[in-house]
Amino acid sequence: MDLCHVPATREKGWYLALMAPNVKGPNYAWLDPSRLYCHPQALQDCVAELLQPFQGDAIDMVAGIDAMGFILGAAAAATLQKGFLAIRKAGHLCVQTVAQPYTDYSGREKLMEVRTDAISPGLRILLVDQWVETGGTMRAAIELVERLGGVVAGVAAICMENSEGGKWIQERYKCSHCVPPRLQPHFDQHRLGWD
Repeated sequence: MDLCHVPATREKGWYLALMAPNVKGPNYAWLDPSRLYCHPQALQDCVAELLQPFQGDAIDMVAGIDAMGFILGAAAAATLQKGFLAIRKAGHLCVQTVAQPYTDYSGREKLMEVRTDAISPGLRILLVDQWVETGGTMRAAIELVERLGGVVAGVAAICMENSEGGKWIQERYKCSHCVPPRLQPHFDQHRLGWD
């Protein structure tokens, strides 16, 4: 799909066709959604669809997860006119932090951290990431927010796979994603629904 073309009819998730499959091997995610961020209408529609279930909900801040969650999270924060908090991979913040170990989608053990001076007890935070595959990264972010006394107001990602970790999150938190039901089984099996 051309990066300037806007379809006459824009169904939910129309912009997912802008994503590109992995061509570099097993150390990378199976799909790269970042091309849709280059398309102005796709980015706007994606953020609007992610935020739609939270209309009218109390949200005090948006937190994005390092690194691709920063793009969607910052766009969501700007749309909601809320502040943005970066939840980082360990070792990047020069201020007081709390850390949480986790296992990412590739099975690698990592450490995530967040600054301690941004989350006060009761602060309602919308967590945003690009993708929830195994749920390990998002679950670590949830644990950091809750450890500091924050409340997870919701979880939003382009796709939330129906993995064990993805289901755990969806059973406990209000969630939003952009994948239409007809494509979800394809994405859960790491296949594009239009190929």
